Amino acid sequence: MATTHASEVGQSKPFGSSDDLWFHRRHFAGVTTVQIMVPMLVCFLAWRIYLGDWQITDVYVAFALIAFQPFTEWLIHVGILHWKPRKIAGVPIDLHAAKKHRGHHLDPNDVPQIFIPLFDLATLIIGVGVALIVLLPRPELMVTGAVVGTALALTYEWTHYLIHTAYRPKSQWYRAIWRSHRLHHYRNEHYWFGVTNNIGDRVLGTNPDKTDVPASDTARTLGVDTPAT
Repeated sequence: MATTHASEVGQSKPFGSSDDLWFHRRHFAGVTTVQIMVPMLVCFLAWRIYLGDWQITDVYVAFALIAFQPFTEWLIHVGILHWKPRKIAGVPIDLHAAKKHRGHHLDPNDVPQIFIPLFDLATLIIGVGVALIVLLPRPELMVTGAVVGTALALTYEWTHYLIHTAYRPKSQWYRAIWRSHRLHHYRNEHYWFGVTNNIGDRVLGTNPDKTDVPASDTARTLGVDTPAT
């Protein structure tokens, strides 16, 4: 039987309505990862209110997480999601998140592949939780970090989902990130890594003018031509 390679896989049509935002909100609310993160956010927020003892350091933690978020998004996209299979000390290494992301590039409009996979969401929650415990000196600050981090993750999921649907931009801000992310998928995968904003791309030099960048032959496969599954 002939092998179907990544570059031969078809693409789905954009999902849903081009102008009905409530349609997309309803669909988004039914996604498993969203149904996990929304209760998490509510619980973390209630916990933080219960703990009290608000200090200026809570503002510092929230500000730091929000300010660094564009670069966190950029680093995860470049270093993890675009990881290529390789051998380290003779051992083949691939990342679950990278495998799933390659599937997303093959068919960007396939809705289930837009969202963070459950395994990777669990890994992210554990990793961020450990980092908050290690880096922050007070339980109150840890929970503040959890509130802001969960809110940022939900913002990422919503923005990424909406970009890949049939919904068309209405605001200038959304139009800019919609255009940039589509260039990442359909023009050249080596640029435009931001999803919720393009600050990281602007600072780190991956936000060129479209006309300055050649169309890439590997925007769909990310240079990894594995059999489609």
